Amino acid sequence: MRLSRYFLPVLKETPADAQIASHRLMLRAGMIRQASAGIYSWLPLGFRVLKKIERIVHEEQIRAGHIPMLMPTLQSADLWRESGRYDDYGEEMLRIKDRHGREMLYGPTNEELITDIVRAHVTSYRDLPLTLYHIQWKFRDEIRPRFGVMRGREFYMKDGYNFDLTREDALHAYNRHMVSYIRTYERMGLQAIPMRAASGPIGGDNTHEFLVLADTGESEVFYDAAITDLRLGNREVDYNDREQVAAICAEFTTPYARTDETHDPAVFEAEVPPERRRQSRGIEVGQIFYFGTKYSEPMGATVVNEKGERVHLHMGSHGIGVSRLAGAIIEAFHDERGILWPEEVAPFQVGLVNLRQGDAGTDAACEQLYAQLQAAGVEVLYDDTDERAGAKFATMDLIGLPWRLTVGPRGLKAGVVELTERRTGASEELKPQEAVARLTARFGPRRAEPDAAWL
Repeated sequence: MRLSRYFLPVLKETPADAQIASHRLMLRAGMIRQASAGIYSWLPLGFRVLKKIERIVHEEQIRAGHIPMLMPTLQSADLWRESGRYDDYGEEMLRIKDRHGREMLYGPTNEELITDIVRAHVTSYRDLPLTLYHIQWKFRDEIRPRFGVMRGREFYMKDGYNFDLTREDALHAYNRHMVSYIRTYERMGLQAIPMRAASGPIGGDNTHEFLVLADTGESEVFYDAAITDLRLGNREVDYNDREQVAAICAEFTTPYARTDETHDPAVFEAEVPPERRRQSRGIEVGQIFYFGTKYSEPMGATVVNEKGERVHLHMGSHGIGVSRLAGAIIEAFHDERGILWPEEVAPFQVGLVNLRQGDAGTDAACEQLYAQLQAAGVEVLYDDTDERAGAKFATMDLIGLPWRLTVGPRGLKAGVVELTERRTGASEELKPQEAVARLTARFGPRRAEPDAAWL
């Protein structure tokens, strides 16, 4: 990954229509480019981040026992008429006809399609429990798309669906998703607080949104400050242990935390001491729902239970905004110079900067460092361009790689290179091999294809 051969169209000026930090920085850092209102091309740097986020989501879903698949972007309108949502969903749904006049829609979500698949193949309680999920592009025709990928019309989303025999089984699936989501966000460096929310067009009366606190968030939130001290950390979780999973959910949902749609001032004042009452804004990055037989009844999704009775499946759906998370992470981690990527989702872990391109000594040293780091599995972006030093540093700060390794003639004469941490700005002079050893120890062998690592 040599910058002289890479496609990184950074912008010096901030586009006038970019209102929030993530939109400004994603455009300036060459991560995305607008194709039309609310629709973006993901350029190489942004695509790497998107795939890093996707990999983490896949790994945590599979850890929780959920099964990946893939459904199409286009769906038949007939399925949505069965559930009763085709006319109710509103103008956000993009309705189209194919060349034969068949009514189709660009899926904003997949409850109907997955229910159709399961009702065709799952007939007995012995086939349950079952949770299927996919990560796919969705489309919602927002009347005023804005804030870049935070509120676009086309977005990349993980949506999963559980099918269970009883309400109790389905609520365990709900709890399992909550715990897996908490771990997912923590791996990305985020604290996403589960908050009691409204169900909207998905339906059901049991739902939580996961919100990242940020001034630019669209949701007004009210919460007990004690919840911000909670972390799942590296706890071992047995997702089949109902009591353990329920206890973790209780830990994270007992402190008051609600969006403005479900906020109850009387309960807030009664339950939360004044010094811990907080009002802020939040960015929604996921939501989980239990809606019982809302879809299985009108669509006839049933199984035969242990008593030989035919019963409707209990269901829930669970979404994570994969593309939205790229923006949310930037909103949470940036400064006046650019992005501050958490290491797990950074497009590259290290930026290698050659201060004197064309100098035999610095060229040779950089080539050796580049080869050694790549061989050790460290993801490196090598700036081998002819730009001046200030411009190179500005680009590295803008794109926000966690570490910068700087090589110049003066340092090499003294036998050292400079290793700088982007988040703190702390720098250290090390011998080249010491720098390689430090970075290798920190990152270790990495998968060559992070986007396929979950397979």
